[in-house]
Amino acid sequence: MTLESFSMPITDLQIGDGAQRNSTLICVPIMAESVDQMLVQMRKAKEVGGDLVEVRVDFLKNFVPRQDLDILIKQAPLPTLFTFRPRWEGGQYDGDESKRQEALRLALELGADYVDIELKVAHDFFNSLPGERPENAKIIVSSHNYESTPSVEELGDLVARIQATGADIVKIATTALDIIDNARMFQILVHSQVPMIALVMGERGLMSRILAAKFGGYLTFGSLEAGVVSAPGQPTVKELLDIYNLRRIGPDTKVYGVIGNPISHSKSPLLYNASFRSTSFNGIYLPLLVDNVSNFLTTYSSPDFAGYSYTIPHKESGLKCCDEVDPIAKGIEAINCMIRRPTDGKLVGYNFDYIGAIAAIEEGLRASNGATPESRSPLAGKIFVVIGAGGAGKALAYGGYEKGARVVVANRTYDKAAELASKVGGQALTLAELNDFHPEEGMILVNTTSVGMEPKIEETLVSKEALKHYSLVFDTVYAPKLTRLLREAHESGAIIVYGTEMLVNQLFIQIEMFTGMPAPKQLIREVLARNT
Repeated sequence: MTLESFSMPITDLQIGDGAQRNSTLICVPIMAESVDQMLVQMRKAKEVGGDLVEVRVDFLKNFVPRQDLDILIKQAPLPTLFTFRPRWEGGQYDGDESKRQEALRLALELGADYVDIELKVAHDFFNSLPGERPENAKIIVSSHNYESTPSVEELGDLVARIQATGADIVKIATTALDIIDNARMFQILVHSQVPMIALVMGERGLMSRILAAKFGGYLTFGSLEAGVVSAPGQPTVKELLDIYNLRRIGPDTKVYGVIGNPISHSKSPLLYNASFRSTSFNGIYLPLLVDNVSNFLTTYSSPDFAGYSYTIPHKESGLKCCDEVDPIAKGIEAINCMIRRPTDGKLVGYNFDYIGAIAAIEEGLRASNGATPESRSPLAGKIFVVIGAGGAGKALAYGGYEKGARVVVANRTYDKAAELASKVGGQALTLAELNDFHPEEGMILVNTTSVGMEPKIEETLVSKEALKHYSLVFDTVYAPKLTRLLREAHESGAIIVYGTEMLVNQLFIQIEMFTGMPAPKQLIREVLARNT
């Protein structure tokens, strides 16, 4: 099943600077043990930009329905959605069912804007309502699946069952086992004839929470604080507004992203989305936790899914999925950028890693050694040790070779190191041999593996003693910015070059490829400096 391109009615509203905003609301879950704490959280929800609050009364200790609901409704600074979630649907309440439903009926009577009732008991709840209910109150009938995302047919049947209860708004939340699961939910959402909340939980479901605004979702949830969530994979309100520019996403917004695994550490969404916003480019850039590149690209085949950056471990598998490959990327045998060509939909692969990294390394050498003739690289003739033989390793080995360096490839498996070294006229080592390798002083060291990346920040592949033989050390890892490898290299007297330099240099090129406009370089460097 593939996700095709759909158009749907979206009510446009003005936002501060005159741009249009979509109609998808940001709902902030309120989870606290006392009414007073809930009121404090509600005020914060308004301050950070929420549109309504979901009041999770199942979190309240000593809940006194009439008294507490009256205070919460009357003093709420935003419209209210009341949820009293039972344990059998993933909530906290484990008491009498009739009392739970009675509290939700009371919330409607006292002026709640919305209440949420689970599909399992929805018929009973509707049958228990008095003949007249408040004109503006809406009832959400919800279904939560904490194990998987069913097929499109099963989801369609579920929507029909929820509609049959008399629901004003349909809510379905499922769990992503793979990022392609989101596509089934998008398929259902764009065809829905009634207001619908359709979200996929977990890290692989993040795109459903952001692209709800593209595909016509009634609302999406944003937490007040990172980690304090009402469902797995929930972003914060701040992230939705400040990183993902949620208000600006619409049916015509093009989708871009960085494909990798792991991916939550990536700074790319911060940088690309800030750039898109500053140039008024109608695009959204997402972190894409992908397990199988081919399945992902087959599933999201719509022209609206317009381009991707590639990172560990998918640079080589991405190349295999291209319809066409730039000659440099073909030589490196890995890509870090893929564009869906608008004219024919073909996927075209590029590799800008070596440009970004080699430029950063050359700048570091020139700054320390003084000027060298522009016609000659300061890398020429130097021993250039590349750790890793994956996509980034291939790019750096190729770049060093192009600049006249003597390339040495060190890898966990010798065969892979030897294969890459043979293509660049170089030498191969195992990682075990690396610490004893120092045929001369003033060598260049480049780490292209993920060793040292958060959360395992104390890991390194090269001893501090061995680092004294290098004049410059570069680490492609940029989270943390100062890795253990770079810290110990600096202490050993080497010039160090941060992975962020490679990131921004190749990012400038990719932004221009994606948007057709010059990258706002100063803005990107400022955003990166604030977030590293």
